[in-house]
Amino acid sequence: MEEYFVCPECKSEDVEIIKERGRDLTLRCAECGHVWQITVSKMIQVPIIVSKHERSFKKTVKLPVDEEIRVGDIVELEDDEVRISSIELEDNKRVEKAEIKDVKVLWGESLMYPKVIGVSIYLPKGITQSFKVKVDREEEFAVGEVLEVGGYTFKIDKIKIEGKMLRYGRAKAGEVVRIMGRPIRGRASRNLEIYRGYGKD
Repeated sequence: MEEYFVCPECKSEDVEIIKERGRDLTLRCAECGHVWQITVSKMIQVPIIVSKHERSFKKTVKLPVDEEIRVGDIVELEDDEVRISSIELEDNKRVEKAEIKDVKVLWGESLMYPKVIGVSIYLPKGITQSFKVKVDREEEFAVGEVLEVGGYTFKIDKIKIEGKMLRYGRAKAGEVVRIMGRPIRGRASRNLEIYRGYGKD
């Protein structure tokens, strides 16, 4: 929820602040030269619990008091970007959206920390070998892809993402919960790194 300004005349985002008095700003468009004034929202510090897999950290984030926040929104901290996963109000009620002035605490997942996803490999005789792996959030997985982890080479049969199961297609790691497959003989396209715990690389 980064603050930025758009020129009301030409819609350019190349805008500079030429005068600042409290929350009153005078702005000038670098494209067309238009000058106008606005009053920016009052900012308040809101507690936020940031999850980095099994570890959580209590921080604060500065947000405009008169705006609304929703689950799925991304907020910027000094050293992190966080996707909001839950919003808690003063009566401990969890909601999908709220005005920032009513929020008691936000909960979210760090987008700067690698994604940790589950891997289930279905072996003969009903045995399942499970791993947790650490991947870049922009990395993609595709049904039918051949991977290797922990000495097992396997082909992805399906991908569980937030809210549904994919039996074909692909998904970015940032939305993947678990990938599932069966062992095969062949060459893997890549080797997955087993996750051994927070701070243990």
